[in-house]
Amino acid sequence: MRKTKTIETSNKVSVNAETLAKILDCGRSTAAKIGEAAGARFQIGKRVLYKMDKIEKYLDGLAEQEAEKNGVM
Repeated sequence: MRKTKTIETSNKVSVNAETLAKILDCGRSTAAKIGEAAGARFQIGKRVLYKMDKIEKYLDGLAEQEAEKNGVM
């Protein structure tokens, strides 16, 4: 059986779209859309990266909104 590949996210400041997709367990296109929506995208030369702290804040905000909408909080 193959070992599951894990990605350590606690020390990542920024990641590319492929790594972000692995972290979020989604496709590359969806990860890029989330990065754009979070305002986490930045570019150095031709390389596009996404700031993990902004991604985390964005997803936390979405989760809070959904919890309030469903009356969980």
